[in-house]
Amino acid sequence: MEKIPLVAVVGPTASGKTALGIQIAKRFDGEIVSADSMQVYRGMDIATAKPDLLEQDGVVHHLIDFLNPSEPFSVADYALLAHKTIADIRSRGKLPILVGGTGLYVDSVVNDIVFTEIRTDPDLRKSLYRFAEEKGNAALLKRLRDVDPDAASRIHENNVGRIVRALEVYELTGITMTEQQRRSRNGPSRYRALKVGLNYKSRPLLYSRIDRRVDLMMERGLLEEAKSVLSCSMQTAVQAIGYKELRPYLDGEAQLEECIAKLKQSTRHYAKRQLTWFLRDPDIQWFYPDEEEMTELIKKVFVLVEMFLEV
Repeated sequence: MEKIPLVAVVGPTASGKTALGIQIAKRFDGEIVSADSMQVYRGMDIATAKPDLLEQDGVVHHLIDFLNPSEPFSVADYALLAHKTIADIRSRGKLPILVGGTGLYVDSVVNDIVFTEIRTDPDLRKSLYRFAEEKGNAALLKRLRDVDPDAASRIHENNVGRIVRALEVYELTGITMTEQQRRSRNGPSRYRALKVGLNYKSRPLLYSRIDRRVDLMMERGLLEEAKSVLSCSMQTAVQAIGYKELRPYLDGEAQLEECIAKLKQSTRHYAKRQLTWFLRDPDIQWFYPDEEEMTELIKKVFVLVEMFLEV
């Protein structure tokens, strides 16, 4: 069976992935499939840097803004929807372009990971979340480290949802999440993928871009969005960077300036974790906007995509 050509644009937050993906889509008649674990949710727009209609510039975007934050949504759910969406895009003669910084989502699609259907246990989940609230996220992560150190090493302690799911999988099946994922990679992928990465050789420059983005988010109304989202007390919102950092201010427990500084720090740490994930992939071809003009960089990416599509 002929493999589906797929272009993936990856990299840390604030690196310019969205803009580059749109440029590629406009040049090669493509449509974008988001690979961002938080942009799927309605009402979480500013914090997730979800592109609005103006920013989308006429390019069709898929898998953004279609779920309520209260609805459960796993990487297996995402992969299933992404495969269907990519197949539809290709059936219409267009180029599917995967754009996002959630490494697990990107890998689940590009590597065509087959997820074993594992049920959920609401009571077990509640007990694990309660454990985290009472003992702390670090203690919950230690429980995972005791049974699945590989998975624990890849999950930040603030990502309670992923820790809970990994522990749930082990408790229900007796098989670790790491082993589940290893077994799921046995078959060949249905895709022939070109992976393009955006990064900055100067880490301080990337961090300054992140700080400027946070300031712009505040100007656009992030505080009001955080108040609205957090009022619903949804676990998804609690996990999302941009809301939990502002909660102490909304609760009257901290100054706004302190919370904004914490938000910038959390976002920088997130970018660092994204880079740790993506830099271990030898198939990503990296481009650096701080080494050349963006117009020249885009030209080079276009040449790369043209060569990829000619094969």
